[in-house]
Amino acid sequence: MAQAPETHFGFETVPLADKQARVDGVFHSVARRYDLMNDLMSGGLHRAWKDALVTAVNPPRSRRPFALLDLAGGTGDVALRVIEAGGPGTRATVCDINTGMLEVGRERMARLGRDEIEFVEGNAEALPFPDKSFDCVTIAFGIRNVPRIDRALAEIHRVLKTGGRFLCLEFSCVDVPGLDRLYDLYSFNVIPAVGQAVTGDRAAYQYLVESIRKFPKPQAFARMIEAAGFRRVSFTPMTGGMVAMHSGWRL
Repeated sequence: MAQAPETHFGFETVPLADKQARVDGVFHSVARRYDLMNDLMSGGLHRAWKDALVTAVNPPRSRRPFALLDLAGGTGDVALRVIEAGGPGTRATVCDINTGMLEVGRERMARLGRDEIEFVEGNAEALPFPDKSFDCVTIAFGIRNVPRIDRALAEIHRVLKTGGRFLCLEFSCVDVPGLDRLYDLYSFNVIPAVGQAVTGDRAAYQYLVESIRKFPKPQAFARMIEAAGFRRVSFTPMTGGMVAMHSGWRL
């Protein structure tokens, strides 16, 4: 009898079929404090990283229609930034598999009175959208939580229009001598403790720290993006390699 396929959940090896449910549990647990924790964990740097992402998206400031799909962006943070940067023709769809995160995002946009953002529950490995639906697809710090990254990349390629761009922010490998050791010390000691204090869930943030170490190195992830059919694939290290912004085009 063939052994069921396995994958990693942080540093733990788990059945591939179990990973999505375990990831869902992590984000259900922290949804209400997710954006606050992003500020605390990164010292606010995530705002600069997302600003760079929005600059790369470059939504038109005119009435020209522009459709963004933001994956794993349930709280609406990236989508709202793109909407605010774009003109009246810019619209955004947030797709997330986690209902708790989507609920936070919908409530946030209702408070702000923003109706340019649609929230859709969906799996990145089987997106509920027609072919060639979007001008740009983004995902910020979410691709490493997808069990089958190759399937998600293929789906992103499918729903992009010809000439459309894929942009991905993800934690990477620190490449500055000395900073790498400080980063590890901070990640494994401070972040889980802050997670416990703010959300009451240390284990969730222990997983998130471990998942960063299990994610492919930038060069390897770039090859995965190319294998999904993207062209002009590139990546840009940020903050000493702590984060990388990956880019690919459907041509």
